[in-house]
Amino acid sequence: MRLTHGLTALWATTSIHAATLQKIEADFPNPTNVGFYLYAPDKLSPNPPVLVSPHWCHGDALAVYNGSSFASLADRYGFIVIYPDSPNAADKCWDVSSKGTLSHQSGGGDSQGIVNMVAWTLKRYKADAGRVFVTGVSSGAMMTNVLLGAYPDVFAAGTAFAGVPFGCFAAPDGSRDYWNSDCATGLVQVFHGTADEVLNYTNFGEEVKQWTSVLGLCGSSTPAKTEENNPFQNWTKYVYGKDGWLEAYSALDVTHNIGNHEDVAMKWFDLTCTTGNCFRWGQGGPKGDSLLNQTPAF
Repeated sequence: MRLTHGLTALWATTSIHAATLQKIEADFPNPTNVGFYLYAPDKLSPNPPVLVSPHWCHGDALAVYNGSSFASLADRYGFIVIYPDSPNAADKCWDVSSKGTLSHQSGGGDSQGIVNMVAWTLKRYKADAGRVFVTGVSSGAMMTNVLLGAYPDVFAAGTAFAGVPFGCFAAPDGSRDYWNSDCATGLVQVFHGTADEVLNYTNFGEEVKQWTSVLGLCGSSTPAKTEENNPFQNWTKYVYGKDGWLEAYSALDVTHNIGNHEDVAMKWFDLTCTTGNCFRWGQGGPKGDSLLNQTPAF
C-alpha cells in the first residue's frame, strides 16, 4: 500500500538528546532485513521497559527519532526505544499483509525481524520482558496492530494512530472470534481522524469491531463509556469493556496527519512509572487473570 502524505513535515522538529541513536548490526533471524536502530539513554532505569516505534510510509527510523519526543522521554524515564526501518525501498511502507508477517515467529516477514530486535534488546540491556510496548502512525500503526495480533506473548500494550484492521483476525469462515485464544493478552488503543484523506475513517470502526471481538467483549461496538473533548477539543474517547481494555479515539475534522501523541501513549503504557508497581504484560485483556503466574515470550 502506497501512502503519500505530509507526515515527514509534521515531524520536522529535531530533538536534542544526551545519548545518540545507534544502528545495530546483530546476528538474529531477520528474514526481510529490517533495519535496527536503537536509543538507549545514558541513565537507564533498572530492568528498563522497551518501546518499539515503527515509522510511516515514506519515512524512516531517523525521521521518527528526530521528530518525536520519545528519545527525550527515554532520557527522563530510563526506557529504551527501538526504531525499526522498513526494508521496502520503493515506498518505505511496512509489510502488513503477507502470510509471513502475519504469522508468529517462523513466518519470515517484517514482524519477525522486529520481534527479534526486541529479544536482542531484552538480553543486551537486561530489560523487562513484561514491559514491551509498540506505537506508530499510519503504516507504523498498521505494524502496531500486526505486532499486537501476531505476538500477543511479547507486547503488553499498543497504540495505533490512523491505521487499519489487522489481517490476523481473518478466519477460514470470516469470524473475528477465531483469534481470541491467541490475541487477547494486551491493552489496545486506536486513534483516527474523521477527515483522513489517505486511510478512510471507516477503518476506525473496523478496528473497533475486531479488537472488541478479539478481546472477548462480545464483538460489541457499543462503548461502556464515552468522553467528549478528550484528550483534545472535538476528540471523543470511547472506552470498551468495564476494565477499559480497548480505548478508541475519534478526532473530528482531523486529517491523516493525526500525529503520534506521546503523552497519551506514555500514560497508556505507564511508561512514566519507575517503581516496581508498573503496568506489565498479563495485566490487561480478558486473559489477564489467567496469565498472572505466567511470563511473556522472552
